[in-house]
Amino acid sequence: MAFTLKLPAPWESRGWKAKIRDRERVEPPHATIMHKTRAWRFGLRTQQFLDTEPDPKEIPEEVIEATRDGLHLLQQAWDRMYPENPVLSKTPKEPKAKRKHK
Repeated sequence: MAFTLKLPAPWESRGWKAKIRDRERVEPPHATIMHKTRAWRFGLRTQQFLDTEPDPKEIPEEVIEATRDGLHLLQQAWDRMYPENPVLSKTPKEPKAKRKHK
């Protein structure tokens, strides 16, 4: 089930949303900022936009700030929804040393 970050007034009433969508498990961890039919992917690892189109400059600064303020909630939601692709990669385990035969 998708997770929607609560944006401050008046942004939600103007059609803005920030959410973790369903079926995005193979993509880099990101939140999707949406305005009506347009969507921007905001990286949860890098805190940068993953695409140049549509232009991220079209997003009001207050919406970006609210998304950054809710970053921890978005990261937690991503990790719950996509545990096989966590925001913070776990350190890979060291391979076991091979025994030397005498």
